[in-house]
Amino acid sequence: MSTTTRIPEPIVEGRGGTILGPRNVAVERENPSSLVAPATDAGTVPNLKWPFALSHNRVLSGGWARETTVRELPISTEIAGVNMRLTPGGIRELHWHKEAEWAYVIAGGCRVSILDEEGRLFIDDVSVGDLWYFPAGLPHSIQALQDGVEFLLVFDSGDFSENETFLITDWFNHTPRDVLAKNFGVSASAFDALPTDIGHTRYMFAGDVPPALSDDAPPYPAVQPPLSYTWHMHAQEPTKTPGGQVRITDSRNFTVSKRIAAALVEIEPGGMRELHWHPNADEWQYYLSGQGRMTVFASGGKSRTFDYQAGDVGSVPFAMGHYVQNTGDETLTYLEMFRSDHFADVSLSQWMGVLPPELVKAHLNLDDDVIAGLPRSKPIIVA
Repeated sequence: MSTTTRIPEPIVEGRGGTILGPRNVAVERENPSSLVAPATDAGTVPNLKWPFALSHNRVLSGGWARETTVRELPISTEIAGVNMRLTPGGIRELHWHKEAEWAYVIAGGCRVSILDEEGRLFIDDVSVGDLWYFPAGLPHSIQALQDGVEFLLVFDSGDFSENETFLITDWFNHTPRDVLAKNFGVSASAFDALPTDIGHTRYMFAGDVPPALSDDAPPYPAVQPPLSYTWHMHAQEPTKTPGGQVRITDSRNFTVSKRIAAALVEIEPGGMRELHWHPNADEWQYYLSGQGRMTVFASGGKSRTFDYQAGDVGSVPFAMGHYVQNTGDETLTYLEMFRSDHFADVSLSQWMGVLPPELVKAHLNLDDDVIAGLPRSKPIIVA
């Protein structure tokens, strides 16, 4: 790309030319690898990037929510995501859905609850770096604490839409009053004040900040479920490497999380998430801070490079090789998520390192000392 002017141009090593027609310079600056792709990119690879900034934002009295589904990112068929903000005391309406829900708290804190199929109620407060997991079909609630909250929700279907959940007020408003009266053992007049706002404004609405967790218990002795539905991801001891660190959370440590596995990856400036692929599921990414570049090898001689910033979603289809580089001057932090009960990846350098040396040499014509220096263990992140 030309560096002779402040405006990027698709010119490199004597190839290309200036753009003469209409253009969006801001977008071009955020996506230099699309404006001028690396010479190693080849063929047609589907779009693997979507910024939440381009998603429709649903703004209500208690906060806002925007989603990235298969409609926004067609390649992402296994996972959909929602970025949600609740103002202090804001309430996400009591609801449930057909998909499993996994969440990561980005800022602030909230109180979550879930009722399991045995009638046991779980309530907990979560803050930055904490997770929750709600199995499909179980009813739950989310309410922001005194500082409000912002979080990422991940669902185990790319077709999921946050706008299609089972809402408690919807059900009440679509049930005859005499049926409600009979079910709850009260007079039908008890339901005269039900909210009937068009557009489901109770989906996310303003509320009072809840009291301390110890004072917010149900008015009767509650039986706690045997497993916790929340997890402190940041409290995990990370796996450290010369180029950064990673924390992996799946059903092996966060036992209830049967449908979503995740890794929190931190890459230092100049570092790189090694060349690898995942043998069990598509990868869905959410970039939390910094900036990076990912090249995906799509087989058949095809590859494509994408640039990512905080707030972007990335996707890597099943088994496609890829790597992620930190292209900025601060730590690149992002989540890798999978529709699976466990995290799994295959390291290209480790695979080569454990093969018979002559077999590797026959394929790649590498010198003996290069082959001897290949790692026998998984590097994960390299400096």
